[in-house]
Amino acid sequence: MSSATAPVMEAELVEGTSLWKDAWRRLRKNRMAVAGGTFIVVLVIASFVGPLFTGYGYEAQNLDYGAQPPSAAHLLGTDYLGRDLLTRVFYGTQISLLVGLLSGVVSLVIGTLYGAIAGFRGGRTDDVMMRIVDVLYSLPYVFLVILLIAAFGQSIVLLFLALGAVQWLSTARIVRGQVLSLKEKEFVQAARAVGTRPAGIILRHLIPNTLGPIVVYFSLTVPSVILQEAFLSYLGLGVQAPRPSLGALISQGAAHMDVYPWELVSPALVMAALLFSLNFLGDGLRDALDPQMKRG
Repeated sequence: MSSATAPVMEAELVEGTSLWKDAWRRLRKNRMAVAGGTFIVVLVIASFVGPLFTGYGYEAQNLDYGAQPPSAAHLLGTDYLGRDLLTRVFYGTQISLLVGLLSGVVSLVIGTLYGAIAGFRGGRTDDVMMRIVDVLYSLPYVFLVILLIAAFGQSIVLLFLALGAVQWLSTARIVRGQVLSLKEKEFVQAARAVGTRPAGIILRHLIPNTLGPIVVYFSLTVPSVILQEAFLSYLGLGVQAPRPSLGALISQGAAHMDVYPWELVSPALVMAALLFSLNFLGDGLRDALDPQMKRG
């Protein structure tokens, strides 16, 4: 080996990659995660573009036509009010995805800030804050959502907020645990030494270093919220008619499954495929961001 090539090989040996580049490389090797992510992207595009080509509105009724099985005019058939099911599944997918994403963001913001403050402050403040979390954990989330709806009325915006407001508890615990392990690190001590305020340390140093677990838990929160919205819609507490969601469509289809089975099949299949894809993607992100698998 020549002396000229030795430094080049040494440079290649010490050259590293960032956590996110390394995670992206491992994520691309996970076929199920890639397939799940691809399906989600295709489904999002189809749900927003599809209604432009069906020629029907999600609330357009044809009572004379009534419930009809799939045909060339209605690819997924129609419901008992003569509404095109393909159009309603497209719109229902939009609503369910928005509920999952926006409620997930609400829970992410609340849980991250709450957990970071509890972990950073420590002591009695931490004890009190986490006991509040324990008390809320002991209450059924449906009960909390019902209380919020009863207090503020029923609307789709409130549904976003209500589901997000009962999902942040696990996020807070995860972030608190991460902050407890980070707050005594050298970079935090250095920030304190130069006079950085606690809010600055939390926002600029601690929270950015907990993004890996936060991203993973967010990806697993979204399918959980979508499933909870479906359950609430089944109880009549979710998205209100005539606006559809996948949960509302499944509830309606279940009521008529003996007579019009196609009303249940299509939204149920879309819901199942969406939840599987989100969970595959979440599992892939968890594995990709796991430090123990860095050399995988």
